[in-house]
Amino acid sequence: MKRMSIAAVAVLLLSALGLGVLYWTQHRSPAPAEPVAAPVAEAPAEPARAASVPAIRNPIDPSLASAASAPVASDTQSMWRQGLIELLGHSAVARFVQTDDFSRRVVVTVDNLARAHAAPRLWPVNPTPGRFSVSGNGELLNIAAENASRYTPLVTLITSVDARRAAALYASMYPQLQKAYEELGYPGRYFNDRVIEVIDHLLDTPEPSPAGPLMQLTEVKGSIPSTQPWLRYEFADSDLQSLSAGQRILLRVGPAHRQALKSKLVELRKLLARSPVSR
Repeated sequence: MKRMSIAAVAVLLLSALGLGVLYWTQHRSPAPAEPVAAPVAEAPAEPARAASVPAIRNPIDPSLASAASAPVASDTQSMWRQGLIELLGHSAVARFVQTDDFSRRVVVTVDNLARAHAAPRLWPVNPTPGRFSVSGNGELLNIAAENASRYTPLVTLITSVDARRAAALYASMYPQLQKAYEELGYPGRYFNDRVIEVIDHLLDTPEPSPAGPLMQLTEVKGSIPSTQPWLRYEFADSDLQSLSAGQRILLRVGPAHRQALKSKLVELRKLLARSPVSR
């Protein structure tokens, strides 16, 4: 069986493994559905004009694409699913990945990881099972030590992906990703440049104190008045809470997983980028 691209999954899963717990909650009553903006809402207010299109900084290396197998499926969704299953196996794909409209899920989530919010309905991965846990008493709490174990299966999968093979397959599917990126609201912009920007942004995630970041429960009432508000964990440090969606994820998964994921991102970046790390 010929292979299709998995690099976008590698990039996405590396940075988005905790998306399923981006809004960890405890409820006084069932939480109201949180409105999710359409992906274009987090794209630029105005499409990029041709006159302002920047030069490509990180063009895809043609030798990467030539090392990948040619597509054998007739449509993009089947191509993605075929490649994901071949690389990860049926059980892993069923457990972790949302394969429908995969190109769009990848570009929207990659783009939004460096922003304040990442629309849950467009994630390319399934929510992490289990419940976010804390330890301690009082208003300020620690993330429980055992909480990191929830992410171990996905982190193990991610770190086991062969980065060189992933980069080659990413290159082979790149036209589909570029098309989806332009349709998102970035005509003339180069998706791989955005991938590198987001990787660099994630690598800049600050390290909290050795004791870990403190959490607090915050009441969320929503835009419609409610007599039954719900509660959400947030970082007690306002500087940490103001970080991007992707950086907050990396803080919440625990130091060992964070370092493992950052190492994999560095490995992928070396294969996908021509520009040096911008930090």
